[in-house]
Amino acid sequence: MDRYDYLVNRLKELNHRITPQRLAILKILTSSDSHPSAEMIYDQIKAEFPFTSFATVYKTIALIKELGEVLELEFSNDSNRYDGRRPYSHPHLICTSCKKILDPDLDSVNHLQKEIVKETGFTVTNHRLDFFGICPECQKNR
Repeated sequence: MDRYDYLVNRLKELNHRITPQRLAILKILTSSDSHPSAEMIYDQIKAEFPFTSFATVYKTIALIKELGEVLELEFSNDSNRYDGRRPYSHPHLICTSCKKILDPDLDSVNHLQKEIVKETGFTVTNHRLDFFGICPECQKNR
């Protein structure tokens, strides 16, 4: 079962309404590797559902977040971005020019977490590791 089907089934099991707009929002969240903002999602679905409000998008994201099924990346100067594909702590590469967000697969993060626990005695419940820089495309355009 793919991520989209999993979320639809989870909402059904919890007796949440399954509307065409909600399905479109879930599709974007689970298929996008760009970590879209609520505004980006709204812009994508309003062509197909012109009477959908921004509140519908935001409420759907809030519901999925409440279920622990979307990772919210908060930024002080920009809109929050959402990862519905990998809703757990993982590192991100963020281009400070075009705002692209990538998910590198770094095994060393797991080792780092274990080392932090061993060194400090903390129980790590969550982490956020972001690397900021300029992506290759933006470097070419400079």
